[in-house]
Parts: sequence; C-alpha cells; structure tokens
Amino acid sequence: MMSRCLRSFCPCPLTYLRFALVAALTSLSLGLGGCDGERGQEETASRKAVDSRAPKRVFRVGNGTEPQDLDGQTVTGVPEHKIIMALSEGLLGQNPHTLEPIPGMAERWEVSDDGLTYTFHLREGLKWSDGEPLSAAELVASFQRILSPALAADYAYLVYNFVEGARDYYEGRLSDFAQVGFSAPDARTFVVRLKNRTPFLLKMIAGHYAWWPVPVRVIAQHGAVDQKRTAWTRPGRFVGNGPFRLKEWSPNQRIIVERNPHYWDAATVRLDEIHFYANDDVATAERLFRTGKLDLTEGLPSSKIAPYARDQPEVLQRDPLLALYFYRVNVTRPPLDDVRVRRALALAIDREALVRHVTRGGEVPAYAVNYPGTAGYVPEARLSGTLDDARALLAEAGYPSGRGLPKIELLYNTSESHREIAEAVQQMWKSTLGVEVELVNQEWKVYLDRQNTGDFMLQRGGWVADYVDPHVFLEIWETGNGNNKTGWGSPDYDALLHAALAAQNDEERYAYYQQMDALLVEELPIIPVYYYVKKGLLSPRVKGYYPTLLDIHPYKFIYLED
Repeated sequence: MMSRCLRSFCPCPLTYLRFALVAALTSLSLGLGGCDGERGQEETASRKAVDSRAPKRVFRVGNGTEPQDLDGQTVTGVPEHKIIMALSEGLLGQNPHTLEPIPGMAERWEVSDDGLTYTFHLREGLKWSDGEPLSAAELVASFQRILSPALAADYAYLVYNFVEGARDYYEGRLSDFAQVGFSAPDARTFVVRLKNRTPFLLKMIAGHYAWWPVPVRVIAQHGAVDQKRTAWTRPGRFVGNGPFRLKEWSPNQRIIVERNPHYWDAATVRLDEIHFYANDDVATAERLFRTGKLDLTEGLPSSKIAPYARDQPEVLQRDPLLALYFYRVNVTRPPLDDVRVRRALALAIDREALVRHVTRGGEVPAYAVNYPGTAGYVPEARLSGTLDDARALLAEAGYPSGRGLPKIELLYNTSESHREIAEAVQQMWKSTLGVEVELVNQEWKVYLDRQNTGDFMLQRGGWVADYVDPHVFLEIWETGNGNNKTGWGSPDYDALLHAALAAQNDEERYAYYQQMDALLVEELPIIPVYYYVKKGLLSPRVKGYYPTLLDIHPYKFIYLED
C-alpha cells in the first residue's frame, strides 16, 4: 500500500444509485399473490387436487453456517434469522418488495393521537404450529420473558429502549410486570404503551424476531423459562407461529422446515419445504449451486463474481445491502485500550484497495459507522488522515514503527472471504506500521462464545440493519447494550441516544445522530471497513424473491417455477 492521504468520506454516487434502483423497484404497485384468503384457499385446494402426486416443492438454501439456536429471543446472527423467519411471525408482516409493514398476526391496528399507544387487533382463530390457540395474553408472556433479567437477552434493548417501564423491569428496579407497557384487555387485543414517539416502531415489529412471540408454555416444559439454550427448540418440541414448522435438524448438515397447516395464511404458502444447509465454505456452496443442489447461496467467492457477471448474469445476485463490515475492538485489552493505537490501525487500512482487489463485489469503503443515505440521513463525521498520521500516532503511544507493540490477535469466523480480508489487512498493518497480527479462525458458535465473553482483542464484525433507519447503526453502542461487546461506553453517547429517542421530529433526531457518529469516529470502539453488497447465486426457478435493502425475503411469497 502506498503512502497516501485517505480520502475523506463523501456519499458515493454508486451508493445513491443503488438506493435509487431499489427505490424504483420497490415503488412499483405490485400485488401480493394470495393475500385474499378466500381466493388463496380455493387456489390451494385446486393445486392439491392436481398435484397430490407431484414431487414436493423444496427451496434449497445455503445458509452459511450452523445456527447457534432457533430461540428468537436469545440468538443474534443472520444465519439464525433466516431460519426463524420461516418458523415465526410477528404482529405485522412485510411486503416482499418494499418490506413495509403489512398485516400479520394483527389484522389491523390503531395509533393514539400522541403516538404513544399502539392497539393491535389479532386475527380470529390464530394458532401455534401444534394447533393450540394463540392469544394476546401469550404475547404479554413473551415480552415478559425477553425482558427477564436472568435471560439477559442481547436484543432486549429493542424492547426496553421504547416501551414504558420495560427498562426498569429488565434492570430489576420494577418487579411487577403489569406496570410495563404491555397489556391484553382481551384474547384478541394487544396494547403497547411507549415512552416516546417511535417513528420506526412498526418496521421494527415487522422485521425483528425480538418482537415476535415465543411459546412460553412449551419452553417451560423443557427447562427454566428464563434460561438460554434449552431443549425446546429441537425437532418434535419446537413450536412457532410462522408459515413453516420445524421438521428436521441434523447438526452441521441441514435444517428442514415444512408447511405449517395451522398458519393463519397457509393458503398463500406455495413451498412444501425449505432445506437450510450449513456450509461455511462459499466455494463448496458455489459448486453445489452449479450442480443443481442449491437454489440460493449465502455468498460467492470473489474470484467467481466476474465470470458469473459475464457468462450467467441471470443467476448472479449483487444487490444493495444496508450493512457495515467492521472490526470490533476490545478496548479493555492493552494495547487497544489506547485510542491512538486504534486510530493508527484504522488509518492504515487501504479500503479502496480492499474493495477493488479483495472483495470485488462493488462494496463501498466505509469511513463512518452509519450507512450514508439511510432514510435521508448522511453522517458528517468521517475517519480521515494519512499513513504518516498513523505512524505518528503509534510512535506517540510508545510504539515507533511497531517496536514494542504486543502481537495483536484478529479473530474471525470461518469464511473464505473473511480470511482473505483479514490476510490483506494483516499485510497492510505489517508493511505500513510494523504491527504483527495473528489471525485466528473459529467456527461460528465458538466465535460467538468468545465475542460474548470478551475473549478477543480484535474481532471481525458485521451489522445488517434490522429496519431502515439510521438509529439501527447507533443504538448498539450504548453502554451495556447486549450487542456492544467492545467494553466501550460513554455517558455522553448514552445521553445523546436517549435525547434522540425523545426527539419530536427527524431533523432534531438526526442532529443527535450526527454527534453520536462523531463520537464513534473519535473513540473508535469499532473500525469501519466497508459497506456491504449482497453477493450470491439465485436459481431462475425461484420466484417471489425480490432485492431488498435488508436481504429479507418473506418465504410465504416465494414459489418455484418448473
């Protein structure tokens, strides 16, 4: 890497072009096939009459890795989310084109004039996948579980930062859950009372499994309700409320879900099964796709992007993705407890070279934490400086040309692309700063365990937005947040976050976000690297699967064309 000034980040025209393309796609007034329940039932009956002897319609998905668990209140990863989407559903669903909230468990809802009370009216006859009735009271019980201090759910903040009394209950200052802002006046009415107006609440309810129900009565049969990793999520025991139900789980091989006959909108579901294959090796997944054994891959080797773009562009996915690739820093571990060392490392990454020669998928270099252009927000803060600045910072910290600096361990989860990126960054730091880096690869579950216990120095990280709002990239760095894991906290940052939550409009809210983004660039508890692009392969026979900014594709709208 040549000594040069790292460009100050300005919104890349390519980024905005991608947003414009997605906006154009999602603004089309396309009907959702099968949304009319009566018509859907007739069509399903007709299909069954014709296809009773037909082969099963099976969607074969490369899921990237073995999931940690299938408990939607205790997991945090994308591999888990992709499967839980099939097994569970929230009060609201998502439009497959735009991901805008649509009716789900709730057939309708109202919002009070002050924006603080949401009343959801559940559909008549809702059932769990075991055929038992699903009532509003069970939603209340679900939220009591995720807010249980003993469960220590990483995503509890998606509830307690917004709902009245929820944080006090989670932190043990309130013992009576009846005083938390969830209530069920009757079996089909569910009420949520908020602390402040939350303009993205409906998107969050629709899109994130922290807001989806779990069967507390079933969980209690297999261990303590407020305990993680109990046996309730195994086949034969798992109960959900989504369009599919769990049929098989062969560890480190595949998970099979089958059509759920008790789902309220079963008439719309056109797949018989989805097979989720655990495979960390994107090269192997590409070969399986090429030989017709997968319909969708989670990734794609960088070396394969150009050949597919040239020879088979119809199967290549290269779509905008609202996500950040970064390195998480354990700021409690010397020498990374010194912000000068963190900044020197951040400045010495040649992001342009990395995305041009290593990732090669159209990724955009990241010089800030927030994704530029999200809901109209563009971060003004940016990481800027030269390699000379980086060397000076390291010398000022007591490590001229890297001398005396302890070897830094960089942890990443099993993936060819993560390895290639880590090797490139390792070489950059060695050649420009004299910093020795040891690369450590762990499979997904061990990687997560080390992350959760703080057993790392630097760790490969990624954050895919849960909903389209700049808040999603900032809320996780609050002190003590379940997804922070850096050991970093700032009273000033926390105060800005809660001021933003109480803001009366987006202009005021975004002003607080600018200050938060500036603090993150100044303190660098994480080192931003690039903004993702969704890369993968998709069979042309898969229909109802549309590019979305969150890489979310509601399975009940997906079908296969012969």
